[in-house]
Amino acid sequence: MLRLYNTLTRKKEEFKPIKKGEVGMYVCGPTVYWYQHIGNLKAYIFADILRRTLEYNDYKVKQVINVTDVGHLTSDSDKGEDKMEKAAAKEGKSAQEIAKFYFSSFLADFKKLNIQEPSVWCKATEHIKEQIALIKKLEEKGFTYKTSDGIYFDTSKFKDYGKLARLNIGGLKAGQRTEMREKKNKTDFALWKFSGKPGVRQQEWNSPWGVGFPGWHIECSAMSMKYLGETFDIHTGGVDHISIHHTNEIAQSESATGKKFVNYWLHENFLTFRREKVSKSKGGLFLISELEEKGFEPLAYRYFILTGSYRKPMDFSLEILKNSQISYRRLKNIISEFKDDKKINKEYLQEFEKEMDDDLNTPKALQVLWKFVRDKNADGKLGAIKKMDEIFGLDLLKKEKIKIPNEINKLLTERNSAREEKDWKKADELRAKIKKLGYVIEDTEKGSVVNKK
Repeated sequence: MLRLYNTLTRKKEEFKPIKKGEVGMYVCGPTVYWYQHIGNLKAYIFADILRRTLEYNDYKVKQVINVTDVGHLTSDSDKGEDKMEKAAAKEGKSAQEIAKFYFSSFLADFKKLNIQEPSVWCKATEHIKEQIALIKKLEEKGFTYKTSDGIYFDTSKFKDYGKLARLNIGGLKAGQRTEMREKKNKTDFALWKFSGKPGVRQQEWNSPWGVGFPGWHIECSAMSMKYLGETFDIHTGGVDHISIHHTNEIAQSESATGKKFVNYWLHENFLTFRREKVSKSKGGLFLISELEEKGFEPLAYRYFILTGSYRKPMDFSLEILKNSQISYRRLKNIISEFKDDKKINKEYLQEFEKEMDDDLNTPKALQVLWKFVRDKNADGKLGAIKKMDEIFGLDLLKKEKIKIPNEINKLLTERNSAREEKDWKKADELRAKIKKLGYVIEDTEKGSVVNKK
């Protein structure tokens, strides 16, 4: 029985899909104006683990991920520049070129991290018609009003506004959430923004209200409902989306349809650096390519993410990642020595499944795997590990061809001779020398194994 923590109810619930055997799942995707850093990518590893767990439980998953290529302003208060327009001006390129380049980079990171691509990638610029239609529906039902800079959603008209975040609307002060300007309520938000001077923006469209572009929130409602229906099973994203973006999605979607928008809301917590969210000012804001330049494997980062609960902040440092990479490589080395006995160990597999079905408890599930590989009496190892890796996505059974330089092989031979002669001091010195050159030694029952650090 799969149980998931639902942000809407603040408790773990047994997962029950709308349609038997099928799951509709929407993942808040990237705004493609810049590279996605490791903090951003943590959210997609979490969503991938969730999807893999659902598929492991025999659900057919339709996963939709949006691509924000217009409408995401630099401020949540519906003012400031569009991030896409700003990036295009800065780099001297078209907004479409910016979107294409950074989306391609994002896809490359997906592949490196073994994240499965969704059933549907949906770009905001390719769904303007659907967004306008949804705004018109809200207008017809009396949920909108016009200001000098756009069409806004009147949050006072939606009875349960803020239920996801459990907002104290009365306690919000203008400026904490947004500036009032011409808004009727502090929490009102833009559905459609007018172009200041038509023809200046690269991305703008005609609408019943004038030339402009959609707000950031409306795109997710319009596209998720197009591909998954007016009510669907699961919506994921970061905890920073709870109080504004996802709260606004619920308000506009349920106001338009009169139906519950999403049954299960799942949110992953921040990646932190020195206990603060990774950022340019605080540090820890690496790209996957930058970690690779430092000698880290992308799947070592995925392994690191699995060592923590998705609902809790995870503190990151290069030293922590280094330890994760050592553990990951050690795990693969141990597994590489197993022989296939054509069996599947059901006892350990059931223990693993129990942890994953308990709100995706990857740290405990990893502990089960380590206990399993160290159990000398357990059979059916490769068969069970193959099943576990359907969820972990760590390529645990994939054979790696690592070319060891002659210099390292020579030092290893010297060290083996020193060990045979019980010259432990020399053996330790050679181990340290090999490590300094970027390689680590794993002493096993069958001899010493060398791998990259």
